[in-house]
Amino acid sequence: NIKNIINNFEKLNIVDEIIAVDNNSNDNTKQEIEKTSAKYFLEKKQGYGAALFKGLSMATSDLLVMCEPDGTFRATDIFKLLSYQDDYDCVFGTRTNKKLIEKGAKMYPMLRIGNILVGHLLEYLFRGPTLTDAGCTYKLISRNSFNEVKNNIKVIGSEFQPELMINLILKKRKIIEIPVSYTKRVGDSKITNSFYNS
Repeated sequence: NIKNIINNFEKLNIVDEIIAVDNNSNDNTKQEIEKTSAKYFLEKKQGYGAALFKGLSMATSDLLVMCEPDGTFRATDIFKLLSYQDDYDCVFGTRTNKKLIEKGAKMYPMLRIGNILVGHLLEYLFRGPTLTDAGCTYKLISRNSFNEVKNNIKVIGSEFQPELMINLILKKRKIIEIPVSYTKRVGDSKITNSFYNS
């Protein structure tokens, strides 16, 4: 699916560069990426956070957008994120809006409630903006904002998103959270593949 999501972003004709990070895959990920215009990078340090950090660090644009290549997000939702970039340093997506959770998406009620509770916990503990999703990858962050926090990012696993959010809040960046579409995943998740893991 990685080639499909890259192609979907290419078709928008608004993205300056696309970076795809291979986190030690043992399939044809590298070959599929090389069939596109995306810049390929290998991150040998295993971890969701390590891969995202590598991509953010290698990007050269003033605005950085993160997105997982598993088919759960729509490339066209980048326009939603960009519509706020003049007024905010960071635009966080949230997958918890019921109307935008599509049939088959891995956001069953308890997982949705858990995301909302953890989001609100971050909101109250760190005096941040309204937050309803602590794990959504789809985000827009200004280059300056990332540069301010990158030396404070310590985690390399699935807890990367909350740590990134906390650091951006602590740096007093202007942040807003907006709903994005959440669709059925292609393939299995190591994090939410079962109720117990979630």
